[in-house]
Amino acid sequence: MNKVLLYCRPGFEKECAAEISAKAAEREIYGFPRVKENSGYVLFECYQFEDAERLARELPFDDLIFARQMLVVGELLRDLPQEDRITPIVGMLTGVVEKGGELRVEVPDTNEAKELTKFCRKFTVPLRTALRESKILLNYESPKRPVVHVFFIAPGTCYVGYSLPENSSPFYMGIPRLKFPSDAPSRSTLKLEEAFHVFIPADEWDERLASGMYAVDLGACPGGWTYQLVQRSMMVYAVDNGPMAPSLMDTGQVMHERADGFKFRPPRTNISWLVCDMVEKPVRVANLMTDWLVNGWCREAIFNLKLPMKKRYEEVTQNLAMIQERLNENGINAQIRARQLYHDREEVTVHIRRIWAAAGGRRDER
Repeated sequence: MNKVLLYCRPGFEKECAAEISAKAAEREIYGFPRVKENSGYVLFECYQFEDAERLARELPFDDLIFARQMLVVGELLRDLPQEDRITPIVGMLTGVVEKGGELRVEVPDTNEAKELTKFCRKFTVPLRTALRESKILLNYESPKRPVVHVFFIAPGTCYVGYSLPENSSPFYMGIPRLKFPSDAPSRSTLKLEEAFHVFIPADEWDERLASGMYAVDLGACPGGWTYQLVQRSMMVYAVDNGPMAPSLMDTGQVMHERADGFKFRPPRTNISWLVCDMVEKPVRVANLMTDWLVNGWCREAIFNLKLPMKKRYEEVTQNLAMIQERLNENGINAQIRARQLYHDREEVTVHIRRIWAAAGGRRDER
């Protein structure tokens, strides 16, 4: 198998292709992307047969912005016979995967492909049985073993391969399944909830999203992101000239500051979280977030960069490079991650965690 398959948001195939090409070249792995617009996936074909698995191992999945999932696949299986679709799939995996820990039968995130989801659910059960009989899958699920993927792009047409559990998305189709809370002020609340799932390990939530923390939400109206912070029993400065949802104000946890988010300054020194979903030019938001981190006004930040119509990959990488450069200039060590989340649209969500103080290598207080 000499191909790396990447799931992405439909319409962002070119950005995903540019990113995987650049990341592969950095590791002296060469090939070319195959792109079909609005397909919801990108195929990167490596010139050297063994380079696909090498890329899947050496390229940290967390470093990818536009990919929802990364797996190694072989040639496209076409025209699977209706009377026996299983045998060709088992044959493709034989000698490639042994004792896999899980099976996922998936489709691209497009309206056309979603029509196959009912078939995929039914097909999973007999396919799993056959893969276990062939020793391709364990008889029980294991999070430590490779995940077997069957990716149907059309009826009777699929890619077959595997992902490495330590370097891929743990979610089916690379999408966290979240339910919109009926009492949330807006659907944008799901962006921040998804960001918590993607950027913060579950075993660190009690420490890093703790009750009693102070947070600032810039451009908060009507309170979709503030809602997530309030749900975690934080005290929130909601900064916006517009109105906040009365249900949030009634909690007693929200201080509504009618001010310009670019001019607001924190009234206290123990702000743990800064969040921001303002509709502004990405460079303005990136600079504002960096100001807060450089000045030590917050410990962690999650914010969205709204993307232009063209050169979206270049815009994101330039802004991230600018943030990194400014932090370096000020002697601040920070972890920066970015991802186009499922609930994002023409935007990318960025998470920055300040790790070390500027002076003497002292670790920031938490």
